[in-house]
Amino acid sequence: MNALVAVLDFISQEILNVPAYLIGIVAAVGLIALRKSAGQVIGGGLKAAMGYLILGAGATVVTSALAPFGDLIFTVTGAHGVVPTNEVITAQAASEYGTTSAYLIVLSFLVMLLLARFTPLKYVFLTGHHMVFMSTLLAVVLSVGFGPGHSALVVVVGSVLMGIIMVVMPAFAQPYMNRVTGDDKLAVGHFNTVGYLLAGALGSAVGKRSRSTEDMKFPQGLRFLRDSMVSTTLLMLVLYLVFAIWGMIAVPREELMTVFEGTQTSDTYGSYIMAAFAQALQFGIGVSIILYGVRIILGELVPAFQGIANRVVPGAKPALDIPIVFPFGPNASLIGFIASFLGGLASLALIAVWFGPAWGMALILPGMVPHFFDGGGAGVFGNATGGRRGAILGGFVNGMLITFLPAALLTVMGSLGLANSTFGDADFGWFGSIVGVLSRLGAVGGSLTALGFGLLLFAVAWWYQVRLVNTGWLPASERAALQEENKAKAAAA
Repeated sequence: MNALVAVLDFISQEILNVPAYLIGIVAAVGLIALRKSAGQVIGGGLKAAMGYLILGAGATVVTSALAPFGDLIFTVTGAHGVVPTNEVITAQAASEYGTTSAYLIVLSFLVMLLLARFTPLKYVFLTGHHMVFMSTLLAVVLSVGFGPGHSALVVVVGSVLMGIIMVVMPAFAQPYMNRVTGDDKLAVGHFNTVGYLLAGALGSAVGKRSRSTEDMKFPQGLRFLRDSMVSTTLLMLVLYLVFAIWGMIAVPREELMTVFEGTQTSDTYGSYIMAAFAQALQFGIGVSIILYGVRIILGELVPAFQGIANRVVPGAKPALDIPIVFPFGPNASLIGFIASFLGGLASLALIAVWFGPAWGMALILPGMVPHFFDGGGAGVFGNATGGRRGAILGGFVNGMLITFLPAALLTVMGSLGLANSTFGDADFGWFGSIVGVLSRLGAVGGSLTALGFGLLLFAVAWWYQVRLVNTGWLPASERAALQEENKAKAAAA
């Protein structure tokens, strides 16, 4: 009996309590279900576990680069600067919440499959890294709200909420996704759906006669920004140097030289500027390591999950990552990215001048990764319903969303609310903030109200699916009819 207890204790504490091992086990189980060979199962499980460990190593590099950046911003402006980067905040939270997050991923996927199998919301969310991010977010806000000693309750409530959000958001976006792709075969599985919905709705409102972005030629010189490694490093380089030069103007030399390690013994601005340059490059390197780790995890988890889902939920639509829409509007994705970044800068100015001093809102710096992917997706959705006007306005408003919502989210993240990073996509902001506020009612009251909110959201999505999506409703019908009329006239001429 003692031997059995020892074995169970070893499994729970040394294996299931380590997120990397649990992720590897899940991948291996999925590959077994797909009837892969023993070598593929072992290799896939090891690669998934190693990917999680690589993600943590990259977070260490990024954290070391973000710490002096936060010090620099505070020294120059007195503000608390936060860079929204999902991979970074997830890795920072992994040591305390990683095990809970891992259980949430597994159980919420099962909840999602049950909902997709037995309700009209037949969507299978397959964007693995956003599953990791959402599970971490819910683990954090529910743990903070419920207080210590409620890990099991966090897993149960979080799994239900996450399973619901994974079928609800693709349903809300489906009519706009159908307008983008021209058919009903794909869904979008990316937790910036509110940004895409708003972009599509704004496009419908302002772009009835606006021409498509794909009718224009985009400057070749900006296409290098499609490489997220380059764009992320470039943005951090610009931000670092802007604040570094600002510091040279506004801060005494002796105080300024203490910001970066290695410049304390130097009194030259040259070494100070190069230290800022090196930290920006270090940030880019760390993010690249993290993204590489995420890609390894996804390369093993997504095929396993997809195979299981296809067997359990026949006929369901796969909800895929947002880059799936970029080929339907390459110019729109770049226009949306730039517009989103400008929206982020405008919101940053509003926070610095107004919302920060008045309400104590944290200074949210534009993160290139969320602005590129979220803004690009918003541009495509806005263009599909409103042409160039929709792409520009949708991208700009998206940039404002992913600046203000992360600032609100910080208030419910406990000690992680003081970190130099946070979750960057709109759905993390609004969903996490609401769940975090409700969970503050305590373990009993918080769990009941949070689950009630999830069920309300599910009921609205059920109605939306049956009354709008299943009946074939498409947004911007007038614009589509006008385009067809113009094409007919052009052909006749």
